Amino acid sequence: MKRKNKGRKIYKTKEKNYYGKSTFGKMVSGLLTVLLIGGIGFIGYSAAEPIINLTHHKGDKPAPALPETTDDTGKEGASSGENAVNERYSAAALNVKDIESLSTLEKALHALPTDERIEFVEVPLKVKGGAVNYASSVSEAQNCQAVQSSVTLSDMVSVIEDAGFKPAANISTLHDNLLPAVYPESGYTTTDDGSQWLDNDPNNNGKPWTTPYSQTTLKYLSDIVSEVSGAGFERIICSDLVYPEFRQSDLKLLDEKLGKSDRFMGLTSAANLLYEKSVENGASMYIGVSATDMLKGNSDVLQPMLLSANTVVLEIDVDELVYGVSDGHTLYEFEGSPEEITDKCLKFLSPKLTDFNVAVKVKGQGRTREELSKAKDKIAGYGYSSFVIG
Repeated sequence: MKRKNKGRKIYKTKEKNYYGKSTFGKMVSGLLTVLLIGGIGFIGYSAAEPIINLTHHKGDKPAPALPETTDDTGKEGASSGENAVNERYSAAALNVKDIESLSTLEKALHALPTDERIEFVEVPLKVKGGAVNYASSVSEAQNCQAVQSSVTLSDMVSVIEDAGFKPAANISTLHDNLLPAVYPESGYTTTDDGSQWLDNDPNNNGKPWTTPYSQTTLKYLSDIVSEVSGAGFERIICSDLVYPEFRQSDLKLLDEKLGKSDRFMGLTSAANLLYEKSVENGASMYIGVSATDMLKGNSDVLQPMLLSANTVVLEIDVDELVYGVSDGHTLYEFEGSPEEITDKCLKFLSPKLTDFNVAVKVKGQGRTREELSKAKDKIAGYGYSSFVIG
């Protein structure tokens, strides 16, 4: 927006146990069906690399150099493509304070339970807002003062592996307010005068966001993912592949493509580019999506026929959900223990994820790891063997 107050959202109805298929969802489904029947190929937007062939995921025939993994049935499977449905991801997630130094990292690893079948440790290397929590050599990260740590990736990997775990990285992608503050071309601009769009009035702490239609954004994220995967992180979870929650007044100021039903192509093209960068270094790339965004209908990236990656990490933030979530028509309410919130959340969202290999991440700053871990039984009840606790 251009210096406009965001205001409060109005909840029109209140229904606790309903999550219907939106008109937008039906439009997208119809669009994809027509494209598939007609055999028409998509052409990605000029800011992103070409979108993959619609008939299969890249990586269906994994190269020998890609890492192999063993799921809980003992079968070996490749780390990408069709065989990734057999890939089990059991992880404990650390927080930013845990990786402030090598000593805090060692302490956090030592505190992890030994009886939870945890194989990976997931660390937040780039978080919402844009902060980078390791000693990145990417020039844009340094120039926009995103780098918040002097700990190197190689040292992190060594400490994690010495503790008996495998390293995984969580990288927040498009929810970045730091890059466009220094590189305006990486953010959204208005069509009338080219001024920078902010998510709120400047007097109310309005901030810019990065857009997937910017070459500067794509290069920056590609360099981050390449740097992390090249340092030995075996799993790369790319989260926040989302658009800001544009209001109708915002869309009137911005490029008309942002209000169109096929805008998901900007996100899927960006996701596929990051997938390529991960696979080049032998890592698997997963797409992280929050339960809150899915309930709001802000999960355009989940287009299984267009994505190279087929594993989704669904993040259930119990602290966030207890305040309720509205999609503008329905208010979803959550209360109780982490396992009760997880169960209710999966009732709403698991039908939306049937075309993906799914890992469920349960987090909450006000909850102990033991409390969060109890949700694993609920997760398994929905047929998901992969989980992230923390």
